[in-house]
Amino acid sequence: MTAHQLIVGGQRSGKSRQAERLALRWQAGGGRVAVIATALAADEEMRTRIAHHRATRPAGFDTIEAPLGLSAALQQADDAGTLLVVDCLTLWLVNWLMPMNSAPDCNGWEVERQTLLALLPQLASPVVFVSNEVGWGVSPLGREVRDYVDELGRLNQDIARLCGRLTLMVAGQAWARPVEDSFDA
Repeated sequence: MTAHQLIVGGQRSGKSRQAERLALRWQAGGGRVAVIATALAADEEMRTRIAHHRATRPAGFDTIEAPLGLSAALQQADDAGTLLVVDCLTLWLVNWLMPMNSAPDCNGWEVERQTLLALLPQLASPVVFVSNEVGWGVSPLGREVRDYVDELGRLNQDIARLCGRLTLMVAGQAWARPVEDSFDA
């Protein structure tokens, strides 16, 4: 694995498990793995989810908590021998645009988004991004939620363009393809 990857799918589709499989393969080849976790433990249910992820994470995986400063975390951990797993873009965007106890920081988000997109091609580390594909369902009620769904769709598209591989998870099964701009003749 030499290029960045984006793994997308619905909730409980197997995205994190697929990223973990890739990371274990990288680790078995002698590389280091760092998981950049973006979740915030804002309620009891999320605290339980985070605790489960921590408890089941494979031995030897480093963890970096980055609920907002994803670009800085990527820069800090960047090393050609280290695979970085970002789990997940969906929650990272929620932290910026739909925070539990404060107003959205749209200006800060735009700066962080542009920083990430500019940084990604410069990283020595391969990065595996995990993100939800949320735009396949019923159009949500409320402007704020529709804006979030639109923004996540744009973010996923921009990240996919910078990745060499895109994987769609469906019912625990990976459907992968190289990212290309043209059709094969």
